[in-house]
Amino acid sequence: MLIMDPKYRMAIIAGILLLSFAITLAAYPVLPDRLASHWGLSGDANGYLPKIWGLAIVPVLSAALTILFLAIPRIDPLRANIAKFREAFDAFIMLFLAYMLYVQLLVIAWNLGLRFNFGQLLSPAFGVLFYAIGILVGKARRNWFIGIRTPWTLSSDRVWDKTHALGGKLFRIAGIIALLGILSPALAFVCIIGPVFLISVYLVVFSYLEYRKEEEHAGAAPGPA
Repeated sequence: MLIMDPKYRMAIIAGILLLSFAITLAAYPVLPDRLASHWGLSGDANGYLPKIWGLAIVPVLSAALTILFLAIPRIDPLRANIAKFREAFDAFIMLFLAYMLYVQLLVIAWNLGLRFNFGQLLSPAFGVLFYAIGILVGKARRNWFIGIRTPWTLSSDRVWDKTHALGGKLFRIAGIIALLGILSPALAFVCIIGPVFLISVYLVVFSYLEYRKEEEHAGAAPGPA
């Protein structure tokens, strides 16, 4: 597969970024001077910005985060571990940028006069993003930047592996639940935020309990004769 080659993965990442900027520049002349830039839980716009700022936020943030993402494998002291799941990490960057591009398209469409429930249409995008996070988490090896980073996962490979194996499954489930938000505006926020919040809290507690088990086991191990 072409995506297996790092050069092609970087080309796809750059292509999505360039497309985001190109669409933004093309839309600029036909949009009003003030743009809706924030939407409440009801899905209606409740915040506005001057056009240049309202349009620039998503592509500029995408570019800045891409630079950060691509720097991580170079600056992490455990970069050798990141190399073991680099393909999954690059695939996540692609999906994240596609998600940001989708958000930008929704912003442009709304400000061109189309009306829809913003949260409801974000639900499937969040669903795909959460599912991708689940895949990445399930493949991640211990490092300082990517994954479920608690004091206990960072202190033990065993706790890291167990927490991330479970986290990968749970985030994929969260992705499926988030998809349900497309069915109803009333469900959108709950389906997106609720499962991720509960999963995050549960995994912190899980990693702590697993680390305690490890300590207790080490304390119970017999010493040298």
